[in-house]
Amino acid sequence: MLGSTKFNERKATQVAARFLAAAGNRMHYIKLLKMMYMADREALARWGSPITNDKYFSLDYGPILSAVKNLMVEEPQQRSFWNDHISSPSKYQIELIDEAGSDELSRAEENLVDEIFNKYRRMDRWQLIEKSHELPEWQDPQGSSIPIEIADILQAVGKQPQEIDDIVRDLSGLRKMQALSIE
Repeated sequence: MLGSTKFNERKATQVAARFLAAAGNRMHYIKLLKMMYMADREALARWGSPITNDKYFSLDYGPILSAVKNLMVEEPQQRSFWNDHISSPSKYQIELIDEAGSDELSRAEENLVDEIFNKYRRMDRWQLIEKSHELPEWQDPQGSSIPIEIADILQAVGKQPQEIDDIVRDLSGLRKMQALSIE
């Protein structure tokens, strides 16, 4: 699976915080997870690059961002940017506990997050789950999980094969450059 570029926890936290702030600082964690997936999906459709650089999986409740889901539902083992700003779920609700800033987000990404929020804000988590089941890249994992490739998302949003190959190659190259800069 192409992991695109490295997952950016700070950026993902800022996206989540922007959604939460727009919703009055509190939201069902599944609804937030679906909105974040829709934002990454739309970023891929528009720009050929996701916002969070997470990995995607089909779960029973629809497609998800893997690292974001883990940040949301797993007990934190250590302090992180995410849990400094966003609460653990309580009765399936998560809250914005401190502003996360927006220094990692471009104006276009901020506008996209706002657009996705406005598009889906009136839907509850069950309606968003149903909507996410309609996405062509989602496959019913029947209680398990199935990776969703970036190429599958790009194909589902109508990209042509050559464009998909170019985007996947570019994202793979970025991932390799990031890996070299870490070493």
